[in-house]
Amino acid sequence: MQIIRPIIRRGGAELARKVGSERFKLLYDIYHMQIMEGNLIDTIRKNKDVIGHYHTGGVPGRKDLDDRQEIYYPAVMRTIKETGFKGFVAHEFVPKNGLRSLREAVKICDV
Repeated sequence: MQIIRPIIRRGGAELARKVGSERFKLLYDIYHMQIMEGNLIDTIRKNKDVIGHYHTGGVPGRKDLDDRQEIYYPAVMRTIKETGFKGFVAHEFVPKNGLRSLREAVKICDV
């Protein structure tokens, strides 16, 4: 997963723009991007045209999307919605309470 930072910062977004195809988009892994560089909302806004999919996960530890982690997902999800994104957001975390945790994640991310 160490290639994520160079993809956004050092050419992935530029490459996707040069390709110019709706079939060539980037995966924005919110969990990893928070760990590697932060500034999630600004980065999402600046690269909305080349992001085709999102992954979630609580930081630290890829845990539930609750109030014990550092990403405030309601704000991140509102930003994604404001960009006009119509695709899917995948939950990629280890739920501590099984289906209850997954239901809560869907509720938080359903904007």
